[in-house]
This record gives sequence, structure tokens and C-alpha cells, in this order.
Amino acid sequence: MTDATAPRTGLMQSVWASPILLLVITTLIWAAHSIVGRLAVGQIGPMTLTCLRWGVALIPILIAARPSLRKDWPALRERWVYLTVMGAAGYTVFVALFYVAAHYTSALNLSIIQGAIPALVLIGARVFLGVRFTALQGLGAVITMLGVGVIAAQGDLARLAALAFNRGDVMMVLAAVLYAGYTIGLRQRPKVSGVSMLAGMALAAFVTSLPLMIWEIMSGGFVWPNWRGLLVLAFVALGPAFIAQLTYMRGVELIGPGRAGVFVNLVPVFGAIMAVVILGEPFGTYHVLALLLVVGGIVIAQRSSAGAQH
Repeated sequence: MTDATAPRTGLMQSVWASPILLLVITTLIWAAHSIVGRLAVGQIGPMTLTCLRWGVALIPILIAARPSLRKDWPALRERWVYLTVMGAAGYTVFVALFYVAAHYTSALNLSIIQGAIPALVLIGARVFLGVRFTALQGLGAVITMLGVGVIAAQGDLARLAALAFNRGDVMMVLAAVLYAGYTIGLRQRPKVSGVSMLAGMALAAFVTSLPLMIWEIMSGGFVWPNWRGLLVLAFVALGPAFIAQLTYMRGVELIGPGRAGVFVNLVPVFGAIMAVVILGEPFGTYHVLALLLVVGGIVIAQRSSAGAQH
């Protein structure tokens, strides 16, 4: 996204050139999304939220993409199958599973399970793209996963050993697999600007999510959004669906899916911090340990050769 759609101002150009800052912004938004996903329960139906999220997000996305879409449209049209699959898997089904899972599991679990994505990305990139990860990348991923384990166990190994997954957790695992596939698939993206690609996939997501909303209405599960539901919709449309997608794609473009995927381990840490600030949950020493492990793992992974991912 170094074309005409890239930011013009000095500060924004600096941010746009910094994969670490971009991916931290992404994970902050995703962490907040886990909490908002729980807050959405009872305020708006999960399939309605999935569909309207992309319907609303399309407005700023298309406005932002308008300068580049005219040039990029032929390439997008040629790859419409790819865009449809990516939009359906990474946007529609992932989001739908996420919002349904929020009805059965905690916001903390939603965040924790997303920590599996980096390992899935490394494995998938090796299997499907032949990308080799370095020893430092592997070590960094292991260390950050240890941080995820500390969060999951809340500092108690016995609790981790006894951890039982409910159906919400299983749904979130499936969602993590889909998003790992989406991350890997970004390596095969057409040679268009990031915002044009986002427009194509967001349109695909809106179209493929319409049947889910219709099904929810016909099955009697529709919940007309109240003012809290509308606030939730505004956040998920402008944050995770718009800003975070651009920053994540740009981060993957700059450093590759394996190294970018490691940053997903920040989601459970940020999610825990937000739970303390927003939900008033207690902050324990194990949160500090998890933060040190996750950040330390990212630093180690970043020391690996960038050439291994390009």
C-alpha cells in the first residue's frame, strides 16, 4: 500500500512504514473486539451483527478506496474467486463464529484462543507455501505461547491442566484456523493497493453474510439492536472491520505472515489489561509475567532474518 492511497503526512507515513506499530494497533483493536463481542450478547443478534458490520464498514472503505479502485478494478475482477473465498473465510465465517462463541465463553477465552493463530500460521505457511521459519522465530513463537499459557492458567499450572473447553471455545478454535488461513492467503494477494483489496473482500463478506442474517431472522433468533447494540455495531464496523484490517494487511505486507502472526499473542495480554480497566477484573502478577513473555517472544522473533519471510 505504497501507492496513492498511502498516508501523506509525515507522522502517518512514519506509522505506515512501521510494521511493529501497525501490528500493535491491530492487536489493541482486536483485544477490544473480544470485550465488545461479549458486551454484544443480548444487544444485537450475532449474524445480524456480522452482516451489518460489513454493510456499515463498506461506506468508509469504499470512500477510502475510491481513488485506487478505478485503476485496480481489472485486477480485482480477474481474482474475484480469490477475493470471495478470502472475504467469506477471513471475514464472514470467522466473525460469525466469533460472535456466536461470545454467547458461550468469556471475553478472556476469546482473546486467549486467538493466541493459537501464530503457531497455525507458521505451520500453514510451511505446509502450503514452503516458507521455512528460523530457529529464532520458532523460539519467539514458543515463548509468546508460554505467555498465552500463563494467561490461560492464571498463574496456576493445575488450573491449566484442568482447563475444559466448551462449545464456545471450540468455535473460537475453528475461527482461529480460518484466520490463520486468511493470513497465509494474503501472500497470494493481487498486486493492488491494500484499501482496494479490503474493499473487494468487504463486499464479498457483506454478500456472503446476508444469508446468515436472513437465516437468523427466519429462525427467530433476530434481536433488534438497542442503543448499546448500535454502539457495538459502530465500533466493530469502524475498528476491526476497517482500521484493523488495513493495519494488519500492511503489517503482513511489510514483514510476512509468520512474523506478523506472532503479534497476535498480544491480544490476550491487551485483552486482560482492558478487562481490568473496563470490566474491573483484578490484575495479578501472572498478567505481568505473561506480558513479559509475549513481548519478549516478539522481540526474539523480530531478530530473525527478514529474508526468511520474503
